[in-house]
Amino acid sequence: MKLYRNLVNSVAETLQEIFVKNRYADKAIERLFKQNPKWGSRDRRFIAEAIYDIVRNYRLYSELAKSEKNFWFITAVWLVIKEIEVPAWQEFQHVDPAAILKTKERLKTNLPVYESYPDWLWELGTKELGKETWEKEAISMNCLASVVLRINTLKTNKEKFIAAFKEQNILLKEVENSENAVELVKRENIFQNALFKEGWFEVQDAGSQKISEFVNPSPGSMVIDACAGAGGKTLHLAALMNNKGKIISMDVEDWKLEELRKRCNRAGVFNVEAILVDEKTFQKFEMKADKVLLDVPCSGLGVIKRNPDAKWKLSVEVIEKTKALQQKILADFSGMVKQGGSLIYSTCSILPSENKEQVEKFLRKNTNFEFVKEESLLPSEGYDGFYMCELKRK
Repeated sequence: MKLYRNLVNSVAETLQEIFVKNRYADKAIERLFKQNPKWGSRDRRFIAEAIYDIVRNYRLYSELAKSEKNFWFITAVWLVIKEIEVPAWQEFQHVDPAAILKTKERLKTNLPVYESYPDWLWELGTKELGKETWEKEAISMNCLASVVLRINTLKTNKEKFIAAFKEQNILLKEVENSENAVELVKRENIFQNALFKEGWFEVQDAGSQKISEFVNPSPGSMVIDACAGAGGKTLHLAALMNNKGKIISMDVEDWKLEELRKRCNRAGVFNVEAILVDEKTFQKFEMKADKVLLDVPCSGLGVIKRNPDAKWKLSVEVIEKTKALQQKILADFSGMVKQGGSLIYSTCSILPSENKEQVEKFLRKNTNFEFVKEESLLPSEGYDGFYMCELKRK
């Protein structure tokens, strides 16, 4: 393929924004594309693939480039690894493809470098999951995430949905053990699809879909989605409840709730009330809910396939602060569960210290709750990593 200097320069400059200015990769790429509206799909795909792959393998590629900040040279390393001819440009004059490949082969035995994880994270993962499990998960988290859709049963059914996509020559495959999840066989920009605009589906990983199914809400019941964000799980809960009963979706950020309301309108959801959390919220909903879902903030280690820059933005301090917040959320929102009702705690982390150990701490302090069941999903099983646990108020 023919490379253009302006595209390679854009890759290098965006990497600088991510690793020097600490911007998130998705936001940096989004901004770049807005600044260059005339780029075609081929150029955009090249840039997005290059940036995400370099972010995912940053430690390995910077080791091969012998520099953490020479982003032109790091991009050249990526070209060599991807077997794309390196142009004879001044910026690439010292690139030696044979030496790069030889060093890469030698680094295979140094897994933290070869799989591109910071030492502290590799040590933490090994300590919490054991050497064998952590290595398996760390390798799988470097794979490209598949694009999974959740069929909105308030608007259509699986048979009609698959047929409608087939008419557009978009191939789907059904996801095992998931009622309304389908995976795109070939990646494409699905957000421009007319069926998305009509609310027929949401982009939602199969693992994430499992959480709402795990909640198993009854139509007609009252459910609180206490950390609702932009509402991915709220929408799924509403579909499972067939728009019957009541869902109270809460968050501490109003802009997320505004997005949630828009998504509800598109999806044909009308049993949801979005509420900004304040000091009065806890008293107002004390012991009111049949089920409370706490999909708490976490390290996000289970979704590194989708957010590879999390590897470089996380720290021990960030994870410790997050764990303290998880405990506070459990303590604050558990009071909303009525007697005989259920509290569902979930994360997109694979660390026991954010999952099972948090539940155990909570149960030691709150003897009025009892353990019912739990489920863990690991990235090596094919989709994102999640933990979910149900506790019942006695």
